[in-house]
Amino acid sequence: MIFDHDVVVVGAGLAGMRAALEAARNGADVAIVSKVHPVRSHSNAAQGGINAALGKDDSWESHAYDTIKGSDFLADQDAVEVMCEEAPNDIIEFEHMGVIFYRNADGTLGTRAFGGASQARTYFVGDITGQALLITLYDQILKAGVKVYEEWFGTTLFVENGVCRGLVALELLTGELHLLRAKAGVDAAGGGGRLYEPSTNALICTGDGYALAYRAGAPLMDMEMVQYHPTTLAGSGFLMTEAARGEGAYLLDANGERFLKKYAPAKMERRARRHLACRDDGDRGGSRPQR
Repeated sequence: MIFDHDVVVVGAGLAGMRAALEAARNGADVAIVSKVHPVRSHSNAAQGGINAALGKDDSWESHAYDTIKGSDFLADQDAVEVMCEEAPNDIIEFEHMGVIFYRNADGTLGTRAFGGASQARTYFVGDITGQALLITLYDQILKAGVKVYEEWFGTTLFVENGVCRGLVALELLTGELHLLRAKAGVDAAGGGGRLYEPSTNALICTGDGYALAYRAGAPLMDMEMVQYHPTTLAGSGFLMTEAARGEGAYLLDANGERFLKKYAPAKMERRARRHLACRDDGDRGGSRPQR
């Protein structure tokens, strides 16, 4: 069958649903295609919180510098600037949507410290921040009239005259293939962390979105940048939230020594996660992989 929409979004995590909501707010007929129910997207696994420079002594410039420094100055600095500048308003908007962020005794939004940050700017909902954001966004897209094709698997981007005009998708329940035509598409299908073992990623994180784009001829960049989480339970890959380190937990090596005293003496366990598996030169930001 053929279904027509203005915008088709592949992926129903936080990125996909937020993009769909914004397009719907601007009057577009929007559809989301997801191989799982939207609230089972991997954004659901994000525990610790979401960063924004909302504090009176904080600034988006400080947030941006921490982010860029934590990336060893490899991050796209224009993208970091936009993200950090817009983050405070997004936190407030999420709260207005219904996300119940933690609050201090005086009623103000509370924060916790996270790795790589020069001050506490992480807003959170217990240890279920991702789930709280995901469920709230799902409510919002339904309210906005976004069509959700859940348990549909994108197989091929529909390209017409060199332009993406939709998606061919497999309806998992029936095994039927359908064409979803659109004026524009958004690829927000998530990462490919499950290509590696062990992994804290869900079994659904298999890089489908990369494959769709690659097979359609789109250039891919920074493919060597695969995010991983440095603190897991040995053997199982079960995630131990970064919030634990933010609240005072520390890391010991096989000899029972707190080894970050040597490699990251300034921030210790609150060092950017990229550096927790690197030999580090302290405060200057340089690092090289530890063999």
